[in-house]
Amino acid sequence: MLPGMAEPRIVVEHREHLWYLLAEAAQLEHGIMCQYLYAGFSLKEGVDEGLSEEQLAAINRWRTIVHGIAVQEMLHLVLVANLMSAIGAAPTFTRPNFPRRSDYFPPSVQLDLLPFGEAALTHFLYLERPEGMERVDAEGFVPLKPSPEPVSPDEDFPRAQDFATVGHLYRGIADGLRRLAERMGERGLFVGSPQAQATQDAFHMPGLVAVTDLESALAAVNEIIEQGEGARGDWQTAHYGRFLDVYHDHASMSARDANFEAARPVLAAFTSQPFDVAAPQPLITDPTTSAVADLFNMGYEVLLQTLTRYFTHTDENPEQLSVLTSTALGLMTGVLRRLGNALTRLPVGAEHPARTAGPTFQMYYQMGNFVPWREAAWMLLRERMGHLSDRCSELGSGDGNPPEVASAASSAGRLADRLAAHLMLDH
Repeated sequence: MLPGMAEPRIVVEHREHLWYLLAEAAQLEHGIMCQYLYAGFSLKEGVDEGLSEEQLAAINRWRTIVHGIAVQEMLHLVLVANLMSAIGAAPTFTRPNFPRRSDYFPPSVQLDLLPFGEAALTHFLYLERPEGMERVDAEGFVPLKPSPEPVSPDEDFPRAQDFATVGHLYRGIADGLRRLAERMGERGLFVGSPQAQATQDAFHMPGLVAVTDLESALAAVNEIIEQGEGARGDWQTAHYGRFLDVYHDHASMSARDANFEAARPVLAAFTSQPFDVAAPQPLITDPTTSAVADLFNMGYEVLLQTLTRYFTHTDENPEQLSVLTSTALGLMTGVLRRLGNALTRLPVGAEHPARTAGPTFQMYYQMGNFVPWREAAWMLLRERMGHLSDRCSELGSGDGNPPEVASAASSAGRLADRLAAHLMLDH
């Protein structure tokens, strides 16, 4: 789509169109969240990293803002999951690996892992820009293919549709919800079980809307739009406005000190070539770093499996649902945060001197091998969590390894025990 042109209408003529768009929205929110987390992990943490007290105070402000926005992106992902559950679709927590350059989303929507800095902030502002606002993406983010052909209303199967802004995608989803509710009736559209909805009580996320009808569905969509680009053009406190403040603050500090670097020299390096990325990617060759990266990715995998179970649960009781949500939160804070921070201080390898690694959120396969039976599902979660704990314990016991690995082992072990306890209650 050329600059200045109106964005095309997003077509939603049947439920499959809506399923497809919501699945795309889920993967987009997921990818954007990982970008923000990666940038946040890359930030330096002390004056021993060549910072003045003033610079460290600024970095801590930026870290808080980036982390807060990433948490809201997680909220957006959960809201999309609620929307999918409400219309009878299984929420998806799988996604493509980084980088995504004109080969998955519309060509103008590209994702990559960047350390905190001018390029990352420019890219984030481009992604969060309000509909109708023209901005240029960071260097290197150039559309490499034409936009998809418009979808005809009489097409029976969904396929990619063009959108240039996240807000436009969600306005298209909102219009589709209204259109289908009018045609099918709300009871015909919102066929999902209310028990499958994530709630504020369960996830402790302000703004989390349980979707059961058209009014709550539109409220969920509006929450996403307003947090991202702002309500009716008022973007000062939205993601766009908050990133813009950080951009100017960072530019001002960089102008006062040409040697100022807020981020560690991270490189988005993988433990193996991502299975769904054709272009060769940097690989981690340092053995310790590779092992820590594998542990991070294993914890991330179990997190996604846990979230999937919550949204597709069957006969779990309220206490067991609470265990699933606390397990997810425990993985984020007790495992992923610790290992992610450790990675940004570890070397990639001799091929990339002076560069450190970072959490690439690597996917090793397209997740989808889940069963509806509770006991089997919980046994597999417990098994994988125990494996994570064992691997962390083995690595953490070695001399010279990051202390965060042993801490992650303890957290994973406690989470595995909680899952096991609920399996034992059944016998």
